Amino acid sequence: MAAVLAGVLPWAPLSAQFTSGVNGVEVYAAVTDRNGYPVTGLRREDFTVLEDGRPQTVSAFAEGDFPLSVAVGLDRSFSMGEKQLPAAVGAARTFLGELRPVDQSMILAIGSEIETIAPLSTDRGAQQMALAGLTPWGTTGLHDAIIQAIDAIQAAKGRRALVLLSDGSDRYSHASAADALERARRSDVMVYPVAFGRTRPPLFAELAALTGGRSFQPADPAQLTTTMRTIANELRHQYLLGYTPARPVGTGEEQWRSIAVRVNRADVTVRARDGYLAK
Repeated sequence: MAAVLAGVLPWAPLSAQFTSGVNGVEVYAAVTDRNGYPVTGLRREDFTVLEDGRPQTVSAFAEGDFPLSVAVGLDRSFSMGEKQLPAAVGAARTFLGELRPVDQSMILAIGSEIETIAPLSTDRGAQQMALAGLTPWGTTGLHDAIIQAIDAIQAAKGRRALVLLSDGSDRYSHASAADALERARRSDVMVYPVAFGRTRPPLFAELAALTGGRSFQPADPAQLTTTMRTIANELRHQYLLGYTPARPVGTGEEQWRSIAVRVNRADVTVRARDGYLAK
């Protein structure tokens, strides 16, 4: 797929900061039907991309399995309880089992500190072993952990995603929820938060909406398995849209530019990040 993209993209890929100081902007979009399943087979002309409300000319288009690097952030704090941590570990196992052999993944354990228990690689065996040794520990500096997890996967190649498994309870973070959202917004990492517990924190929905991800709150273990497979399936079926901004950036200027991606069908949902920092 990389060779094909090299032939259709008329610019160098964006930097790790999701800024546009080069010639073009790339946006990954997930399109799902009313049942939440990926919609495939769409064409370039089916999409409209708006930057700051202005239509852009989509000059690069591709559909398919793009290179993926994903961090699985797993809340191991005492607040997860004796039942929720094993469920989260099982969910992580399911997700890893759904990845392609070429996909890179890493495992981050979130407690009073965030620990990389399995570095970024394609070695699923080592990652599964790391999950087997996970025990409850510490409190949840969730806002700090979100920022650190995004930073951990940001430097990876290809599409970048964070799958966050947590009860959403923050304890003693130095960063605020607004700080975590701002870091997510300035990154190029799709965030997929999965909430354990009776409520889904508003932060989870906001993280997903800003980054083009999707948030979940499965009600039971059976739904949890389906949820993890749904996330993996969505990450396998996405569209890449590339365009050169119609309005150039001034020298020395830094500004936020909003992005909206639409499809000319009423029966689908489109998810893509909400903008980028232009320099």
